[in-house]
Amino acid sequence: MSLVGALPFLKPRLSPSVSPGRQRRHTLPASEFRPLNTQDAISVFEIEKEAFISVSGDCPLHLDEVRHFLMLCPELSMGWFEEGRLVAFIIGSQWDQDRLTLDALTLHKPKGSTVHIHVLAVHRTFRQQGKGPILMWRYLQYLRCLPYVRRAVLMCEDFLVPFYQKSGFKVQGRCSITVASLTFTEMQYPVRGHALMRRNSEAIGFPQTAPLLSDGIWTDVTDYQALAAQPCLFISISGH
Repeated sequence: MSLVGALPFLKPRLSPSVSPGRQRRHTLPASEFRPLNTQDAISVFEIEKEAFISVSGDCPLHLDEVRHFLMLCPELSMGWFEEGRLVAFIIGSQWDQDRLTLDALTLHKPKGSTVHIHVLAVHRTFRQQGKGPILMWRYLQYLRCLPYVRRAVLMCEDFLVPFYQKSGFKVQGRCSITVASLTFTEMQYPVRGHALMRRNSEAIGFPQTAPLLSDGIWTDVTDYQALAAQPCLFISISGH
C-alpha cells in the first residue's frame, strides 16, 4: 500500500455533534494531523527543548537533527495541530537491525523494516489532556498502512515502561545505549498487517478523550493521568 493509502489516518475527526455546514468558518482546521516538514522544525525544537531540558538537561534531537530527519523521512513524523498551532509531535526514522545502537540516534536506514521513534513531546499548555497517548495510538495505526514497516521500537527510562506497555509495547531488554548515568529499556511494538481503510471519516477518526484501542489496552483516562503529567513521554537522548 502506498503512502497515499495511509492518508486517511492523518485526517482530523469531525465532531459528530456539529454538521459540516455549521462548522466554524476559518481557514485553519480545528484539529489536523499531518507529516511534519522542515518548516516545522523550529516549532518542534521549541516544544522539545522546553520539555526535555528541565528533565534530562539535553534534547533527544537537536535542531539540526530535527531538520535532518524531517528532510530524509518526513513520512515517519506526525504533528498534531490545533487551529494551525503545533501541540504535539512524533519523529521517527527507519532502522535495519534487531536492536538499537548509537547509530540509530542519528541515522535513517531506508531499507530497514523497523521504525525507531526518537521523540514524542507535547506542548506544555496541552499536557495532562491525554494528547501523548492519543497521538501515539494514531501514529501506530498509521504505521500499519506502510507496507515496509514490521515493528516500531523506542528506548525509555524504567519508570515509563508500564506506560508504553499499556500502549502495546513489549520489553525487549536493556538498551545498549547509555547517556551519562542514564540507562534505558528497549521496547518494541509489532506492526501486524495493514489497518483497515474505511471510507467513513468518522469511523477512521480516533477519540478526542481517552484512547480506547481495539484490544482494550487503554480503558480510562485515569490510567495514564500521572504519566501524562510528565513534560515529555519518550526519553531517547542523542549523543550530543
